[in-house]
Amino acid sequence: MRGSEFSELNAFAAIVEEGSFVRAAARLRISPPALSQTIRGLEERVGVRLLNRTTRSVSPTAAGETLFARLAPAFSELEGAIADARASRDRPAGSLRINVPRIAAMRFIAPILGDFRRAYPDIALTIIVDDMLADIVEGRFDAGIRLGERLNKDMVAVKLSEELEMAAVAAPGYLEDHPVPRHPADLHHHQCINFQWPSGGNIYRWEFARGQRALEITVNGMLTVNDTELMIKAALNGVGVAYMLEYQVRPWIEAGKLIRFLEAWSPRFPGFYLYHTSSRQVPPALRVFIDFLLARR
Repeated sequence: MRGSEFSELNAFAAIVEEGSFVRAAARLRISPPALSQTIRGLEERVGVRLLNRTTRSVSPTAAGETLFARLAPAFSELEGAIADARASRDRPAGSLRINVPRIAAMRFIAPILGDFRRAYPDIALTIIVDDMLADIVEGRFDAGIRLGERLNKDMVAVKLSEELEMAAVAAPGYLEDHPVPRHPADLHHHQCINFQWPSGGNIYRWEFARGQRALEITVNGMLTVNDTELMIKAALNGVGVAYMLEYQVRPWIEAGKLIRFLEAWSPRFPGFYLYHTSSRQVPPALRVFIDFLLARR
């Protein structure tokens, strides 16, 4: 149906419901002459008179009664759909798909799941934990969470955390048998726990920086993992030196179960961001999810 056809039918229904061209014109916010012209166009198009007009009243013909009986439920359904859409601004509903690496899922998503579910029971939330850095557009996700340095420039990004810092750590038992590294190059004489990126399978080259100096070190070790939780367990068990985000190992550093070193060489870099494709007409479900994350970060 073309827009002009819908306008004609809407005008016809308004006249029947109001029983007056003047009142219907006021409701539709057009002039009575313009409304009369619209109805003439409709009648010419369907080839039958739809309204009986007198100087004092207007009423549908038999054909008009039949047409209105078919139109009324359709227009009522449309009005209900629009009302539901408007109501969703105040009571968000529908589905929401988020793509997030495991490290961010445990830090940002896991702690809010219960409260978010209770606050917004009409939102069907799907969290896909994915360390492969999937394309959220291709995967039909509403949003994702990534480190700032891994975001595409055309995305809308919402900051979730402050800058992050790397930390080199080892268990006290391991350091009893090995000298504490004073320079990144000293790591060549240690057993280091390598990390293999899930996306592509490349081994992470440990990055260090001090002032204007920057280094990348390919470390040696008999253990390679692709999971940071496993790396922490291995470090706690004295397997060797681990290099990971400081906040991940902070509890064990504070408890004395891991010793941190090379702090002067530990670089800082952009933290985590939630990102999505457009800032225009952000779906209500996504809007409240973002607000929920920001309020509890």
